[in-house]
Amino acid sequence: MDLHLKGKKAIVLGGTRGIGRAIAETFAAEGADVAICARNADQVKDSVAALKDKGVRATGASVDIADGAALKSWIEKAAGELGGIDILVSNAGAMAQGPGEADWNLNFMIISSVSAAESDNASSYGPIKAALIHMAKGLARQHAKRGIRTNVVSPGTVYFKGGVWATVEANAPAYFKQAIERNPTGRMATPQEIANATVFLASPVSSFTTGVNLLVDGAISRRVNF
Repeated sequence: MDLHLKGKKAIVLGGTRGIGRAIAETFAAEGADVAICARNADQVKDSVAALKDKGVRATGASVDIADGAALKSWIEKAAGELGGIDILVSNAGAMAQGPGEADWNLNFMIISSVSAAESDNASSYGPIKAALIHMAKGLARQHAKRGIRTNVVSPGTVYFKGGVWATVEANAPAYFKQAIERNPTGRMATPQEIANATVFLASPVSSFTTGVNLLVDGAISRRVNF
């Protein structure tokens, strides 16, 4: 299926490893130009080189997304380098909005795609995620007439080398086994599976989908979204 992403401009926060890296690479594979940021400068450099190898424009920088001013400044710079922004994926859970949004030609935003398993503080994760989901619905309704869609992606447990669950597997194998058994599929997701859902949701092919919280969890959760 052609997702009609060729020539689009996508920014992915936390785009050097795991889910974020898979999202950035999937955008690039679909022909989109990509800008990424993360804390580790060497990882950013290597990731940008890999994205360029796919034949698209790519740029990146070491940015601490907890520094709001620095994040907004980098987004402005990245927009200039790419020639605008069509898609913003706040993979690391930060909400990035800054001056000049109207000039970006932004038409899609995912405001969070970090899973509970990857949260630094499990006790605060639920309320924060709930707030982001509610915020996305408000933004979706507020900006619908401008053609801007806003959604949330909620992954379940996601396994990759160097990730949280790989560490759990090595250091607490019994707990890892329990986590695997909790999922009806008998396994965890790959970053690519989360990326596939995210990129499809961000694409023009999914043009009437906005204000949703998309669960990509292999049915591990018992709740039903309404």
